[in-house]
Amino acid sequence: GQLVKMLLYTEVTRYLDFKVIEGSFVYKGGKIYKVPSTEAEALASSLMGLFEKRRFRKFLVYVANFDENDPRTFEGVDPKKTTMRDVYKKFDLGQDVIDFTGHALALYRTDDYLDQPCQETINRIKLYSESLARYGKSPYLYPLYGLGELPQGFARLSAIYGGTYMLNKPIEEIVVENGKVVGVKSEGEVARCKQLICDPSYVSDRVTKVGQVIRVICILSHPIKNTNDANSCQIIIPQNQVNRKSDIYVCMISSAHNVAAQGKFIAIASTTVETADPEKEIKPALDLLEPIEQKFVSISDLFAPTDLGTESQIFISRTYDATTHFETTCDDIKDIYKRMMGSEFDFEEMKRKKNDIYGEEEQQ
Repeated sequence: GQLVKMLLYTEVTRYLDFKVIEGSFVYKGGKIYKVPSTEAEALASSLMGLFEKRRFRKFLVYVANFDENDPRTFEGVDPKKTTMRDVYKKFDLGQDVIDFTGHALALYRTDDYLDQPCQETINRIKLYSESLARYGKSPYLYPLYGLGELPQGFARLSAIYGGTYMLNKPIEEIVVENGKVVGVKSEGEVARCKQLICDPSYVSDRVTKVGQVIRVICILSHPIKNTNDANSCQIIIPQNQVNRKSDIYVCMISSAHNVAAQGKFIAIASTTVETADPEKEIKPALDLLEPIEQKFVSISDLFAPTDLGTESQIFISRTYDATTHFETTCDDIKDIYKRMMGSEFDFEEMKRKKNDIYGEEEQQ
C-alpha cells in the first residue's frame, strides 16, 4: 500500500526490518476464516459453497486481468461509471462474499463504496493480490521491534537532511502574529518557523471532534484459536456480520516481531465507537482472543482540523483512526503536503528525481 511506497521512496527502509504477518482472517457468523485471495485458496476455502467458489474464482481472474488502460479487459464494465454493486451482481456473488471482498480484500471501512464507480475497488483488490503474491502468507508487513520504529526511521532520515530533534520539551504556546504562525515557545525560548505541522492535541481551538475510537491491547499466552497457531495475524470483522456501521480490526503480533517475550502474544483490537457502550461493541473481537491474561482499554476522541492552514500556516493532522493498515494515515499525510505545498504529492515524480540523481541501475 501507500505506506510501503513512502518508506521505499524516502529510503526510510534503510533503518527498518520487516517481517510478513502470517495470516489474514475474516469473521463470518461467529467464526474466523482465512481470507482467500488466490484462485487456489478460493477453491479450497470453507468460507463459501461450491458454486459460490467458482463464481468468486471467476471474479478474481477478472480482477487480475483487469487493466484500466485496456478496454478489452473490461467485459462490458465501465470503470468510471459502473458501480461495484453492479460488478458483484455481474458475477452473482452473495452477501457474505461481498462482505469479505469489500472489507478484508479492498479494506473499505463501510459499505459506501458499493455505489461508487468500481475502478478504485478493483485496483484495491488487485493491490491485495499482488502484495500477497510477493510475500506468500499474507499481504501485510510489520516492522521488527514494533511500530515505534517507523517514526524513528523518519527521524534518522530527517537528521541526515539537517533536521533537529528536541525531545520531551513542553510546548507553552504556538506564537501567532497577524493570524500567521511565527514560532513555538518552549521553556521561555521561541523556535521560529514559517510553517508548523502538529497533531490536534496542540491546538484544541482549531480542531473539531469527529468521533471516538476504542482500542484494547490484550496480552495472551496462546495464539488465537482457528488461525492455525499463526504467530501473527490480522482479523477483520466486517460491520454487517455484527450489525454495525464500521468494521472491527484485530492485529496480533508476538516474539516473531521482537515485540513480546517468548510464549506471549499481543493482540490489539480497535473500532470506531457507535454507541454509549464501546466495550460491548468490541466484545466480538475480544471473544475470539479468550482467555485474555490482561487487557488495557482506551477510548480516544478523534479530531479533524477546522483550520486548513491556508492563512495561519498551521497544518494539523487528523487523529489516528481504528484501522490497522495506515492507508487513511497516508491519505492524511498527502493532504497535509498538498495544503502546505499547493500541489499533490507525486510518488512517480519522486522516483524520477531519485533516478536523475542516482541513475536507475544503482537502485535495483
